[in-house]
Amino acid sequence: MAESMQGLKRTHRCAELSAANAGETATIMGWVQKNRNKGGLVFVDVRDRSGIIQVVFEEGKSDAELIEKAARLRAEFVVAIVGRVEKRSGAVNQNLATGEIEIIPEQLRILSESETPPFPIEENSKTKEEVRLKYRYLDLRRPDLQRNMMMRSRVATLTRQFLAEEGFLEIETPVLIGSTPEGARDYLVPSRIHQGRFYALPQSPQLFKQLLMCSGYDRYFQIARCFRDEDLRADRQPEFTQIDMELSFVDVDDVIDVNERLLAKIFKEVLGVEVQLPLPRMTWQEAMDRYGSDKPDIRFGMELCDVTEVVKDCEFAVFKGAIENGGSVRGINAKGQGGMPRKKIDKLVSFAKDYGAKGLAYIAVQEDGTAKSSFAKFMTEEETAALIQAMGGEKGDLLLFAADKNKVVWDVLGALRLELARQMELLDKNDYRFLWVTEFPLLEWSEEQNRYTAMHHPFTMPMEEDLELIDSEPGRVRAKAYDIVLNGNEIGGGSVRIFNPEIQNKMFEVLGFTPEQAQEQFGFLLTAFKYGVPPHAGLAYGLDRLVMLMAKEDSIRDVIAFPKVKDASDLMTEAPTQVDQKQLDELGLKIVE
Repeated sequence: MAESMQGLKRTHRCAELSAANAGETATIMGWVQKNRNKGGLVFVDVRDRSGIIQVVFEEGKSDAELIEKAARLRAEFVVAIVGRVEKRSGAVNQNLATGEIEIIPEQLRILSESETPPFPIEENSKTKEEVRLKYRYLDLRRPDLQRNMMMRSRVATLTRQFLAEEGFLEIETPVLIGSTPEGARDYLVPSRIHQGRFYALPQSPQLFKQLLMCSGYDRYFQIARCFRDEDLRADRQPEFTQIDMELSFVDVDDVIDVNERLLAKIFKEVLGVEVQLPLPRMTWQEAMDRYGSDKPDIRFGMELCDVTEVVKDCEFAVFKGAIENGGSVRGINAKGQGGMPRKKIDKLVSFAKDYGAKGLAYIAVQEDGTAKSSFAKFMTEEETAALIQAMGGEKGDLLLFAADKNKVVWDVLGALRLELARQMELLDKNDYRFLWVTEFPLLEWSEEQNRYTAMHHPFTMPMEEDLELIDSEPGRVRAKAYDIVLNGNEIGGGSVRIFNPEIQNKMFEVLGFTPEQAQEQFGFLLTAFKYGVPPHAGLAYGLDRLVMLMAKEDSIRDVIAFPKVKDASDLMTEAPTQVDQKQLDELGLKIVE
């Protein structure tokens, strides 16, 4: 039967005790991790979020009734224990923070009993994720997940402290807003009072933070919940958290400076990692040319090499056709992989096809210096030798080539480079390599919409020197946009915003908005801009992704308390659920099969 904790007050968490407390009386409260009954001697491990401590019930030190009660304890019972802290009589447990000490109990209360849990509460659980997410409240008891949650809390607290000291004001923006179809799909919320009308949940606080700059708040931040109704992706969540900020009277360097110092502080305080400032920067064009990605992982080399000029006169139709269609031929050199079996190379070919390649050409440089090539019969020996030389190929190397439109070549080789790095075990999770990617294209062409769309959003400022190209060559206009990348993951992104009405109107025009459409969607912002708007810029981090990398996890689900699964459902609460007819009637909604 459950007992009360009346008259007891916890003095320490389990792992807050150490050899320095020997001889003291302590009161701990927590869950039973395990119970080992040796007959007249019962060892009970008690766990809370700080860690585990051993409690020893022993004849001669504890009375018989207490030992008998301890023998009844099962895993996940909740207990309160009052006892004396002593240095261990047996061997010290080096794997435990409290491994030098134990508690000799004077009092034991069973505060709550537990059924046998559906899986063991232990680190690095082998239990299927679906089961763990169904019983997430139990899963969250696991020490590794608790460490992740505590790390997340620490990152949020440090961010708040740092930004407050830098003169930022924490201001909340609304969660029920109007829908803006530009971007990902909105989650819609029907209005009961205004039947037939809908709120949207914010994909980001973008427009409101720009309005706060118009209102003179100068430096704003918010740890904001955001919502996107996106298609199914393994590591995306329909709701996520941003560290969001906006600054007035600044340019690119000012935003980068404050954020570099924020990251350096977080990594030093939470992980003890010294981040060397300033962080390296690379333009979007250079990132694509060298790594085939706008979020390059720079922990390893294997950079792309453009060999279009080298092969432009060869007879290999694949290379020739790509070049004639305005594309390019590029390759990567997988050092020391020349002996890769044909089966494995074929797997790489089908991997490349998933990213849009029609195929993959390769040359394996043998240990004797000869070349095994998938396109040898279309090249002279001299042409092959020149190609190997251009790629920096040496004995034992595997050279892989893609030929197509630039975008396809970049996608294929960028993904292939990462896949090879995984296979070659070049990715060290303890090596944190930051990079700013700057000067993104302002616009990208959408084949399905047959028009230019904003690569970031319609309020991103073009580079001043490129403004003259906006009518003649819009695709060449660069933006004052910047992403912060960590180990091949974009952890944050932002831009300098347009604050000049002429440029903003031109941007809407290029995106295919009529003045009426622009007014309809963004009228309140455009009106606000008529009343004196400061130059401003901002940035937002994905908090989930940042903490995932800091915690060395592979999935953001492991750093979110109650995550959804791939189809955006919650296995624990079974959301989304059906609602009753009365609610639908009140909202004026009808479900159409």
